[in-house]
Amino acid sequence: MKLNELSDNKGARKNRMRVGRGIGSGKGKTAGRGVKGQKARSGVTGIRQYEGGQMPLYMRLPKRGFNKPNRADFVEVNIGRLQAAIDAGKLKEGKQIDAEALVEAGVLRRAKSGVRLLGVGELKAKLDLVVAHASAGAKAAVEKAGGSVRVVQAEAKGE
Repeated sequence: MKLNELSDNKGARKNRMRVGRGIGSGKGKTAGRGVKGQKARSGVTGIRQYEGGQMPLYMRLPKRGFNKPNRADFVEVNIGRLQAAIDAGKLKEGKQIDAEALVEAGVLRRAKSGVRLLGVGELKAKLDLVVAHASAGAKAAVEKAGGSVRVVQAEAKGE
């Protein structure tokens, strides 16, 4: 087989339908748009949610909740991921590990507001961790391996 002998499978490429080119084409006259009306015209966009003057459904429903603009955004790290980084030689056992050390080792891409430690996976190494938040299971797993977890206050985005 040569490069100039390559071709698509049958039916893989479909020709564009030329609309509005006579009744014999099958897509003449109205060009597949039906008859008259706003939707048959060009440039129609905002009529899908219009209900004929009636108050639209999305405006009838009550608003709920509140989105805090400067809410803290944590990066989640599982203890299994930390063990994998230690096994790969990216993190050193016994040294204090914080968000900057995790970014430097390539475990995280960025620290955001802080690190949230979660307990998925298994940890064998003795680690001294400094994080913004740690789950009870993660804390127990680190302490079982002989390490320690220190929780420091996280910084919100706006501060």
